[in-house]
Amino acid sequence: MSPAPFTEEAVRHTGSAPGPAATSVANPGAIVAHCRAPLLWVAGFSLLVNLLMLTSSLYMMQVYDRVLPSGSLPTLLFLSLIAAEALALLGALDYVRTRTLSVLGDWMERRLGPPMLERMVDGALLGQGQRAEILRDLGTVRGVLGNGLAFLFDAPWVPIYLALLYVLHPVLGHVATASALLLFGLALANDRVTRANLGEAAAASTRARGTAETAMRNAEAVDAMHLLPGLTRRWERDHARALDLQDRAHRRGAALLNMTKFLRQMVQVAMLGAGAWLVVRHEMGAGSMMAASLVVGRALAPVEQAIGGWRQVSAGRDAWRRLTTVFARPMRRSAGLPLPAPAGRLTVQAVAFRIGDRGRLLLNNVSFEARPGEALAIVGPSAAGKSTLARLLVGLHPPLGGAVRLDGADLFQWRRDDVGRHIGYLPQDVELFSGTVAENIARLGDPDPEAVMEAARLADCHAMILRLPNGYDTEVGDGGAFLSGGQRQRIALARALYGTPKLVVLDEPNASLDAEGEQALNRAIAALKEQGACVIVIGHRPGTLAQVDRMVALRDGRVEAFGPRAEVLEMLKRRSLQSVPGGAAAPSRAIQAGAIQASAIQTGAPPLQMAE
Repeated sequence: MSPAPFTEEAVRHTGSAPGPAATSVANPGAIVAHCRAPLLWVAGFSLLVNLLMLTSSLYMMQVYDRVLPSGSLPTLLFLSLIAAEALALLGALDYVRTRTLSVLGDWMERRLGPPMLERMVDGALLGQGQRAEILRDLGTVRGVLGNGLAFLFDAPWVPIYLALLYVLHPVLGHVATASALLLFGLALANDRVTRANLGEAAAASTRARGTAETAMRNAEAVDAMHLLPGLTRRWERDHARALDLQDRAHRRGAALLNMTKFLRQMVQVAMLGAGAWLVVRHEMGAGSMMAASLVVGRALAPVEQAIGGWRQVSAGRDAWRRLTTVFARPMRRSAGLPLPAPAGRLTVQAVAFRIGDRGRLLLNNVSFEARPGEALAIVGPSAAGKSTLARLLVGLHPPLGGAVRLDGADLFQWRRDDVGRHIGYLPQDVELFSGTVAENIARLGDPDPEAVMEAARLADCHAMILRLPNGYDTEVGDGGAFLSGGQRQRIALARALYGTPKLVVLDEPNASLDAEGEQALNRAIAALKEQGACVIVIGHRPGTLAQVDRMVALRDGRVEAFGPRAEVLEMLKRRSLQSVPGGAAAPSRAIQAGAIQASAIQTGAPPLQMAE
């Protein structure tokens, strides 16, 4: 297999998110298969590098054994030129080897990053809460591949160097072999005495970061109710635990590292001493003695690097194991085939749903339909299942039973990169992303100015955006922190309307809107109906329901009523009045509110909040 995909140009081109074809190799097993060819090249470079590492030893042997006894300067010049050329080639090959590993690490991270982010989002929808640490695992693997892997390619040459020392003299081979085994034992001991502490320290550090992230995400509640002392105590507890464990591992590792340095220096002394003893006994020449000192240094170099890099390699191994575990988890959706653009006919067939494997059904046998060019309202008291149903209507979760279909196709199984552009969704909890107003409206794609402004006009927020400091180029901050609640709501509505979607689901769209905003919302719903979109509105306030054609009333996860708006409201009004216990003359406050709300919607009276 050609190593061409791992050139620097190829790495730059793989930075974008992979499409359906690209994701065929975006998993750890396929990545490893694609890495075999360049790793074989690195192994070949390592062969030449380690052979050329003998240049200094051979040069010294020839100088001591040939040049000095003969006094031949031409021989010295010739040997020096050969050594210089060999060392230049050594430097070039070592650079190519290092650069190949670095480019390979970058390629791997760019290739696995997008599908890993996709799996993190998929896991979040399943409630698994995969933190961003898994992306840091990608960086750890890349670091090991780019910086910490070279000594593994040099390690197989240690026996060859030791054999060369045995060729020079068995005594030198015995000294070097004993030293290598002792250094290797220290490397294993270093890993054993530090791994447990470092693992616990990493877990404690993760908990501390999670506490800090929670505090920042909920800064308003933390400050308003003075939750900071409790969060600080929790953070200090975990952070102090991490520091203590890291310090303990560092102390133990430092002690072993100092022993390693002492042993390494003693090996050099032992080799020179043994060599001098053999020279005095006329069992080898002075050149061989000096060459042996250099060869043993090269033989022990991978062992020394293993002591320093073993922790990094071990961390990379653990990170790779976590990555493969995440990728081993099947995706909730199959790849699927692209389908034609939908017309907007929504069908809900006997849908049942609950969270987890146990607990009561949040939705039970829910059925209705909505047509293109129609607005349908979903109403009901709190905990009736309205927001849960909204998530199913945009395909976030598969029903436990039944089906949600758009133009006859199962909405959950429809490929997100295909159907997403046809869906507009305004969740109950509005969330914007760091970037400009235009980027948020354009769903973080390349903003089409005309389409962005068209969506903003449809959401009646074009004038509001123009009043911002930089108009559509205004930065909204993390989560829209630089905007008010109403501004975030209207920009999120424009995002839902971007690209002329065929199915629009609005969950409490007027939660942060004033009366003027509600009027703009009604105009947007009317415009969507004229465009032929299917609009689903979830809300309580009468102002939200002014443009709806039909209604679905939910209670305890079941459809209580479904039909034209006037008929459903009249039925709800009668049931509210009939539900007075014991036929009491005066209905309860909640029932009165429900009846008043029904009358208000029919007569066009000012908006009232429906009692829960």
